[in-house]
Amino acid sequence: MKRWGIAIGLLLLAPILLAGYSFIEARRDPVVRTATIALPHWPEGAPPVRTVLLSDIHIGTAAMGPARLGRIVDQINALHPDIVLIAGDFIFGHAPGSATRLGEQMVAPLARLRPRLGVIAALGNHDHWTGASAVRDQLRRAGIAVVDNGAVIRGPLAIAVAGDDFTGHADLPATLRAMRRLAGARLILTHSPDIAPALPADVSLLLAGHTHCGQVLLPWLGPISEVSRYGARYRCGVAREPGRTVVVTAGLGASGGPFRLGAPPDLWLLTLGPSALR
Repeated sequence: MKRWGIAIGLLLLAPILLAGYSFIEARRDPVVRTATIALPHWPEGAPPVRTVLLSDIHIGTAAMGPARLGRIVDQINALHPDIVLIAGDFIFGHAPGSATRLGEQMVAPLARLRPRLGVIAALGNHDHWTGASAVRDQLRRAGIAVVDNGAVIRGPLAIAVAGDDFTGHADLPATLRAMRRLAGARLILTHSPDIAPALPADVSLLLAGHTHCGQVLLPWLGPISEVSRYGARYRCGVAREPGRTVVVTAGLGASGGPFRLGAPPDLWLLTLGPSALR
C-alpha cells in the first residue's frame, strides 16, 4: 500500500512540476539562432546586413512584462544588429481596446533598440484584435516604423511588409507592387508564414512568426494546437524550398497560458548578403 501511495503521489505531482517547468521555460532568455542567407540582386559592393528577427512579444502576461522585455532588448543590442525586424503580435489577448492599456508597457523598452538601419514592424492577429491603431501609435513613439502592405528601403534591402494573413489583412498584390518599385535585395516580413506558397519567383526570403513553434509540444503527440494551415511545414525554424527560404521564429512571449514546453523563446540573427555568402 505504501508503494501505491507513493506512485499515486508522483502521478498527482507530475502535472504540477510540468506546469512549473513550462512557466520557467516561457520566461527564459530567448535562444539566439543564426543563419546566413544569400539574396539575389544584392547591390554591388554593399556589405552583409546583420538582421535580428523577433516576434510575438505578447506584452501583458506573466510571461512578458516590461522588465523581461527590457532584458531581451539588452540581449538584442549586444548582438550589434544593423536592423531589427519584428513580425507582429505585440499585445496579449483578444479583448477589443486592450492594446491601449497593455501596450504602454512596451514603449520604453523597445525605444532602446538602436540598430543603424532602424526597426521595422508588421502587425499580427492579436494586434488587430486588441487595437491596431493604438499599437501603431505606441510603436511610433518607440521609434519603430510600422509598415502594412507596403515596402521600404533600408540600406541594400528592399523590405516589403505584408499584412496579417490570419485575420485577412494581407494584401499580397499591393505589397509586391510596392516592393517592385524599389531597388535592392528583396525580402518580405509578415506575421503568419502562410503566404509563403503564394510568393512569386522574385521573392526568395520570407520572415515570419505567429506559430510559437507550437508553444507546448507534448511528448509523442506534438503541439497541442496548430495555427498554420500548413501544419508542420512552416511551424518552426528555416524551411528551404525551391526558389525561397522561409524563417519562422518561435517568438518571445506566450499566447493563452504563460507556458512553453519543447519550444523555447527564440530570436534569429540572420546574416543577409550577396550570393558569395553561400
